[in-house]
Amino acid sequence: MNELKEARQAAGLTQQKMSEIFKIPKRTIENWEAGSRKPPEWAKLLVLEKLQRIKKENTEK
Repeated sequence: MNELKEARQAAGLTQQKMSEIFKIPKRTIENWEAGSRKPPEWAKLLVLEKLQRIKKENTEK
């Protein structure tokens, strides 16, 4: 499975919610997860870091 998709799901987010949080078009997230497009490495790292923080916040609730 795609690393971004796994991280998004682990954080408990839908593609739509992730789109709203990151201000990234939902279609872009769909393309990243499907593998038809790749995010720039710097963007991928930032997104993964933020998703990890969201996951941690959600598990602490």
